[in-house]
Amino acid sequence: MSTQTRSPAYFTAFSRARLRRQDGILEVTLHTDGGSLQWMTAVHREYEQLFREIAQDRDNRVVILTGCGTDFSGPEANSVGSNHIGSRTPDEWDRFRSGGKDLLMNLLDVEVPVVAAVNGPARRHAEIPLLSDIVIASETALFQDSAHFANDVVPGDGMHVVMPLLLGFNRGRHFLYTGREIHADEALALGLVAEVVPPEAVLDRAWEVARELAARRDVVRRHTRLALTQLLKLQLLQVLEYGLNLEALAAIHADKD
Repeated sequence: MSTQTRSPAYFTAFSRARLRRQDGILEVTLHTDGGSLQWMTAVHREYEQLFREIAQDRDNRVVILTGCGTDFSGPEANSVGSNHIGSRTPDEWDRFRSGGKDLLMNLLDVEVPVVAAVNGPARRHAEIPLLSDIVIASETALFQDSAHFANDVVPGDGMHVVMPLLLGFNRGRHFLYTGREIHADEALALGLVAEVVPPEAVLDRAWEVARELAARRDVVRRHTRLALTQLLKLQLLQVLEYGLNLEALAAIHADKD
């Protein structure tokens, strides 16, 4: 029996991701206990490995990333500031640096097109869906960096790279300093997303796009993904770990004040 009909072991290995595959299209639903994704350290570590497994599975022709419930990711951070993260030990901060790098690099190491179906607000780690090749957003979607500067934390875990690249340098810096919300229609006008559709249509539309991509020759799909992610990889390799270290340093300093 081929791997196209028998699910790989990693499909059921993650408690915060539901995976199903049809005709080589892998749908990945990010969630917490069957509801909207709530970011925490355990989620971070789980998704590092999740993206690595997806990248290594050559039976995946296209990947769809979506959320569950009313939000894509949350919660809106209002109590995770430096007093919370500054209490980590040096070993924990080293794991934070390594894991923060792996989370994004493993996602970009997926060598097939990635389509995001953003079902609602992405208030935490909005860079995850926005790093997709094609972003389909629900009319209820919005994008925010609620967990960093507005919450007394340095935005050094990739947002400092991704958002200025996507929004333009000045607008990206404004976004990170203010923690402002960019709603779906504005995100479309700014080029953050490709399409905005009604909430009930966002996943179906992502599947339509994924089927169009999956119909292309495998080598063309893979090599196009490689070509279109190389600049992102280079930017992240240059300054991602620097940003992670700055985030850690600021948090440790606050913990000692």
